[in-house]
Amino acid sequence: MNQLPDVPVLRGCLVRLEPLSVRHAEDLAISAEEDRRSYGLTRVPHAPEVGEFLAAHFERAKSGKMVPFAQIRQADGRAVGCTAYWDPRFWPGRSELSAIEIGWTWLAASAQRTGINTEAKLLLFAHAFETLGVVRVDLKTDARNDQSRRAIERLGAHFEGVLRQWSPSHAPGEDGRLRDSAMFSVIAAEWPATKAALRRRLEIRTGMAGAG
Repeated sequence: MNQLPDVPVLRGCLVRLEPLSVRHAEDLAISAEEDRRSYGLTRVPHAPEVGEFLAAHFERAKSGKMVPFAQIRQADGRAVGCTAYWDPRFWPGRSELSAIEIGWTWLAASAQRTGINTEAKLLLFAHAFETLGVVRVDLKTDARNDQSRRAIERLGAHFEGVLRQWSPSHAPGEDGRLRDSAMFSVIAAEWPATKAALRRRLEIRTGMAGAG
């Protein structure tokens, strides 16, 4: 069975992405409860659910379908959210990856709109295209989630349309139902321009030349 390769710690100026571990549970429980108003359409555990959330991610990782990360804020060393590589696709008859999704992403309220999401995506895109050698990175979100869609568009990802009844819904009260998913991608030919644009965004936000 083809499996995702191990991924090292990915380090930026604002955030580092560490392989998700039980040692992150306490920070994540605090982060998830800061202000939940932006989580209506996103799966984010409540503090008592963090252990179960981590265990489910570890099972997905064991199956070879996920590489989960804790998002560590460099300023204070706290885990302020999660993200992951997910749903790998391989070239037919080969062990090399052709495409991968970045997903399962959430951030504490205090980490949103600080540049952490931008830099984390820069790190993940760079590793996917430049080390894993993929030709495509996917991103998707609930089609109703305007905040998430705008955030993905700001990354420079191309909107490909809405797939109806595509993914399990994470909205409260919609357990067992399917949602419409807004689909986005970046392909290898677009990566150099996307990388330059993300670096410029970080430089404007932080004043750090060559950020990311």
